[in-house]
Amino acid sequence: MHAARRLLRSTLAAAALLGSAAGFAGNQQYEPMAASVRAALHAAVSDAAAPRLLIADPAERERWLETMSRRLEKRIPDRNYRIDLLTSVHYEATRAGLDPQLVLGLIQVESNFRKYAVSSAGARGYMQVMPFWIGVIGSPDDNLFHLRTNLRYGCTILRHYLDIEKGDLFRALGRYNGSLGKAHYPNLVRTAWERDWAWPKQQLAANTTPTN
Repeated sequence: MHAARRLLRSTLAAAALLGSAAGFAGNQQYEPMAASVRAALHAAVSDAAAPRLLIADPAERERWLETMSRRLEKRIPDRNYRIDLLTSVHYEATRAGLDPQLVLGLIQVESNFRKYAVSSAGARGYMQVMPFWIGVIGSPDDNLFHLRTNLRYGCTILRHYLDIEKGDLFRALGRYNGSLGKAHYPNLVRTAWERDWAWPKQQLAANTTPTN
């Protein structure tokens, strides 16, 4: 009897966790944009450069990767995949002019680091990108469940919203989640960012800052 109750409690807890992750998943809204903006966003998501950690000090690069890897280990046990994910997050975030720690917090809230997460609205992958973006700024064969593709789209979209909102992160996060003007989602992301992924700003490696 006690074992059955424990199993029921653990099952309900897991369901609640999955439900909360899906409940906060992205629901970006399609908005008409100028051809020049579409072209710039298309160029951004078409980048094929190999990801790398853009941190100037080699020792600091190693510390960042090992520390973030330990924090992510319970969610992603495979070390090699963990390192690939973290390297890609850091590269795509930095390339888009975003703090990688912010992006890690957003991924935690959006998908809880589940690669194949799908929201009730149809948003996909780690950063819960809505499929309409493929037709607007991408290519028909883009796969939003592909690690690099998903991160590149998500970071590019968040950067786009930040530009629209003139750097106002609260409003940009609201746009990203489809809840513009409401505090709940931006507060969740900020809490995850500051509580679970905080790290001092790194100095970017000289001559390695991405240009696309």
